[in-house]
Amino acid sequence: MKKAITLRVNGKTCEVSTDPGRPLLEVLREDLDLTGTKYGCGEGHCRACTVLVDGNPVTSCFTPVSHAVGREILTIEGLAQDGVLHPVQEAFIEKQAMQCGYCVPGMILTAVAFLKTRSMPTLNEVSDCLSGNLCRCCNYPNILAAVELAAAKLRGEKP
Repeated sequence: MKKAITLRVNGKTCEVSTDPGRPLLEVLREDLDLTGTKYGCGEGHCRACTVLVDGNPVTSCFTPVSHAVGREILTIEGLAQDGVLHPVQEAFIEKQAMQCGYCVPGMILTAVAFLKTRSMPTLNEVSDCLSGNLCRCCNYPNILAAVELAAAKLRGEKP
């Protein structure tokens, strides 16, 4: 049964008419045309669909849209501000941390949330943080290097 649902996505209020149990991923992609969030496994295991809800990484393919009501949702489209890339996005480009790019939005958002709590992470901590995000291209060395570079950028260090 469809219901009017109000969401706060990337700083904007959006209203959709949908089933409250529908996956957040489907609403973002199909109703709001925010296709940066990717469908991977559909079971919450690959984390290609990761978005931030109230600053925390969430697998949107497995999260009912009703659980996002009244919360702040951030997708990859909302990360850059005024045309300026976030330091994590910059680092992914600089370290060539994408091949096919399919996993990148989920990786970046997971890293953004992680780096808000750990300004000087060890390589093991970065690896643990991203351990649930799968990259089919196996570009993990560059992804880890990008997160390390992003941490330095966020600390204000010049690489």
